[in-house]
Amino acid sequence: MKRILLIGLAVILGLGALAYVKRTSIILFLASRAERPEVEPNHPIAWQQGPAEAALPAGERPPNIIFILVDDLGINDLSTFGGGVAGGRVPTPNIDALAARGAIFSTAYSGTGTCAPSRAMLMTGRYPTRTGFEFTPTPNGMGRIVSMISNEADTGLPKVVFDKKAADAAPDFENQGLPGEEVTVAEVLKTAGYHTVHIGKWHLGSAGEFTPNAQGFDESLLMTGLLHLPSDDPDVVNAKLDFDPIDKFLWARGDFQTTYNGSKPFRPGGYLADYWTDESLKVIEANKNQPFFLYLAHWGVHTPLQATKEDYEAVGDIEPHHLRVYAAMLHALDRSVGRIVEKLEEEGLADNTLIVFSSDNGGAGYIGLPGINDPYRGWKITLFEGGIRVPMFVSWPGHIPAGTTIDTPVAHIDLMPTLAAAAGADLPADVEIDGRNLLPLAEGTGGLERPDDAIFWQSGYYHVVRAGGWKLQVDGKQKKTWLFDLNTDPTEANNLADARPDKVAELQALLDRHLEGARKPLYASTTDIPVAIDKTGAEMAEPGDEYIWWPN
Repeated sequence: MKRILLIGLAVILGLGALAYVKRTSIILFLASRAERPEVEPNHPIAWQQGPAEAALPAGERPPNIIFILVDDLGINDLSTFGGGVAGGRVPTPNIDALAARGAIFSTAYSGTGTCAPSRAMLMTGRYPTRTGFEFTPTPNGMGRIVSMISNEADTGLPKVVFDKKAADAAPDFENQGLPGEEVTVAEVLKTAGYHTVHIGKWHLGSAGEFTPNAQGFDESLLMTGLLHLPSDDPDVVNAKLDFDPIDKFLWARGDFQTTYNGSKPFRPGGYLADYWTDESLKVIEANKNQPFFLYLAHWGVHTPLQATKEDYEAVGDIEPHHLRVYAAMLHALDRSVGRIVEKLEEEGLADNTLIVFSSDNGGAGYIGLPGINDPYRGWKITLFEGGIRVPMFVSWPGHIPAGTTIDTPVAHIDLMPTLAAAAGADLPADVEIDGRNLLPLAEGTGGLERPDDAIFWQSGYYHVVRAGGWKLQVDGKQKKTWLFDLNTDPTEANNLADARPDKVAELQALLDRHLEGARKPLYASTTDIPVAIDKTGAEMAEPGDEYIWWPN
């Protein structure tokens, strides 16, 4: 009996040791088997149909507005803004052609270095100091799992810090949203008679007051999964990133689904970039006789990296494999833009449609592709230029001269008042809007006045201001300061913090005033993440490499 007990104990200890060694695989397996809602097959969407006849000719109505937002796009990936993906091997002719038709903002910034707060600023024209929407919501359990996986690897950086208490106290993922009291650009445009439609990613809450329908959109085809196609689809080419903990979670927890106006989840009708575009064309046709606002928020080129076989073949024999898949995803986005423009021309709407194109933040270092943000330092999840410098242009024939380039620094907070001005809509009288109308700049009729010439960014203890061509970054966790003269050093190569304490003090005073009386974050950050500034997630950080701490 004693021998049997010893053998049993040895087996238990052995299994325990094996489970510890394989704990990451076990946790990811369990995440992949977590309960999920039933997903119905794809079915046609009964888009609301506008009037059969137009009350006024297209040229006499307020402009239709289409806002195309892509996800995690490196500024160097577009041939208009940089060298182009894969060393220029994959041009973006449709995006380039649209950019050339209007005003290119050569110094455009996202609201922050991650998805959701940037989108909140796009929708409201307001900083997190006013809305409290400061951190990016992540699916339940993601922070815990990603932190654990990250800390098992030797990256050369400090360990990720996960706050279990804060995570347990946080609302569920679907309830971490932009408060319903905030006024969105969709709500403003509705007051001017616009039919408003959202298609794609939202990331501002998916329940109650936080949904697109509750935030001013008449119709919403909402992304509720994490995959661009099912991972076993016969038409998909996948690229899994074994070095990236975020990627591992997305593959384990991802699904392929969507909803329409709060319906039960159903399967999208194909690769997401193409499906969202197919449905956008139907929206344009349904509303050709009335002013409409279409917010097309693509999921590409965000991970998980997935492309169709056709696009994978179209971009050629690029190496490594995940760069080729990434390039193929960009190829699909470029095709989407081309199809949107072609449909507007077919319907006779091209001359009276204002189109905005941008990305929610810079390219992500965790995908392991150097050069996507060149020549700028930093990545998504930093506030260096690579994390927040984004492509942005506005096309509006007859109003914005073709071939216009504007060097004045602008930001995503400026788009809400800009679109309202184009539509002739009044901004809410009782709401403080931080953004500025960009139309005078774009049309060549005026300039842009901003208090102290300052643009601000923040994530918890990480604060940044750009004013008068100078940029101050303050990482409160490691108590490090960077000061750059972007007029002479646009790539942030030379930290002047020690040499110019006077300028540090001047910009710090601007930050202090900006943060004075700020609204507290709607929910606490749960994770402190170290991010290398000059290395991708596939590279080992070495002693002396600079990094920032990012709270989320």
